[in-house]
Parts: sequence; C-alpha cells; structure tokens
Amino acid sequence: MHLFRGRATDPIQDRELTARLLENADAGVPGVRVWAPPRQVAFGRRDSRTSGYEHARRAAKQAGFAPIERSVGGRAVAYSGTTLAFAVAVPRDEHSGSIDDRYAAVDRVLRCALQDLGATVVSGEPAGSFCPGDHSVRVEGGGKLIGLAQRVRADAALVAGCLVPTVADSTALSRVLTPTYDALAVDFDPTSVGSVEAAGGPVDTTSIARAVEFGLCTLLCENNGHTEGTIRHTTTDDSQVGPCVDTREAATITVNERFPEVTMTRVGDDTPAASDRL
Repeated sequence: MHLFRGRATDPIQDRELTARLLENADAGVPGVRVWAPPRQVAFGRRDSRTSGYEHARRAAKQAGFAPIERSVGGRAVAYSGTTLAFAVAVPRDEHSGSIDDRYAAVDRVLRCALQDLGATVVSGEPAGSFCPGDHSVRVEGGGKLIGLAQRVRADAALVAGCLVPTVADSTALSRVLTPTYDALAVDFDPTSVGSVEAAGGPVDTTSIARAVEFGLCTLLCENNGHTEGTIRHTTTDDSQVGPCVDTREAATITVNERFPEVTMTRVGDDTPAASDRL
C-alpha cells in the first residue's frame, strides 16, 4: 500500500498527485492521502456549464481563492489552506464491492476517527450545505463538516472528500462560498458549514489528519480479514461496515509501526505539520 503525505504549492500540481494515487490503484496498488490542499475553490463540471460560472470564478479570486476545475461532478468546494482533504484509492475486480459499499466503509471510518477524538458527528447533511450530496458527515444537530465523492474507473476507484477541521476554516469557507454559490444560483446557507472543533473535537489539524489517515490505512490493510486494498461490505449497518478503529492509537504508534508494508512518499510541503513521522 502507498501513503502520500504533503502537498504541492500549486493547486493544479497538487491535484495531479491525487491522480497519481488513482493510477497506482489502477496498477493494483491501493493508497491513502490526507492533506491540506492549497487555498482554492474547486469547481465541478456542473458548475462550468452554468451561465454564472465566470462570475463565480471572479468571486472566488477576489476572495483570495484560486479558481480551478476538477474532473468530477458536484458543486464547488473550497479549501482555505488548512482545510483537510482525503483520498483512498483501491483496485477494482469482481470481489471489490460496489460504489455504495465503498461510500459506507469510508463514511464509517471517518466517523469513528472523529468520534475517537471526542467529536459528536453523524451521517447526513443540513439544508443549504456546500457541495450538496447523498454522502456527508455533519455535527450532530449542526453543520456539515465532511463531503464525500467517488471516481470510478474500470480497474480502480477513488473515494475522496473534504473535511473542515476548525471554526476558523468554516468561517473562511462560508465567506468565499456565499458569493460563489450566489453566482452559480445554488442555494447555500453560510451557517450550514460545520467543523470538527464545533462538534467537540480538537483544533489541532495534525491530530485530525493523522487519525483519519490511520483509520483509512487500517481499512485497507486489515478490512476484517479481506485481501489488502479491497473494500467489500454488503450492509450499511454500523455494526457490520468497516472497522471502528481506535484511532487514538495513531497518537502513540506510527502507521509504519502498525503496518510495515506501507510505503510512504513525501511530496512538496509536508502539511499540516513538517515534524510528523510515519
């Protein structure tokens, strides 16, 4: 399995690193990446087809966020520079499970990781949330803090998304997305953006990133005794889907100590913190 850490300073080059993760999975090598992308608003294909697209790009740029296009559907997603992103890439075959299986397993691991850190989170999203979709995680009774998407090829799949760690991040995202979504004529409630901090979790972005990373690596390497790199489940019941890993272990044991088969590549700036060890 391959683990990427760090980011490129240019948003386009940074996205190419995640594309490499999917290419590796296409060749049979699963991978994980959890990082803080450069400051940007990433527009989806649906956005680029609207009449207000150029206005939306200008609104993002005026707010200090680089406007870029991503090659998947969905609506615009903003990253403040400390907002987290995650990606898990797996090879696909007749035994590797369905799209829903992968969504359910990753959703489960993300919620377990944040709950282990003290955050009270549930699946679902409030009305008027950013990048609206069927697969999200929210503060219980509050705002959305994780959005999930999936890209599927013939031989590989990538489950990816954004994670809002702090109240400062949610404030920054609300400010840029308000004029951006207004230009795109998309309903958006600025108060619908939640965060791990608002859910009762830590404000230390590194701790959040490492807990999520540890959980995703565990999902691929252990996955209830299945072959490494597969995500195979047939139910969305919490007691059945995915390992509920005690990700607090990530604070005292490194990924390499738990999973010596993991190969790590550091790319660009190693964020959120340069002092982390594998």
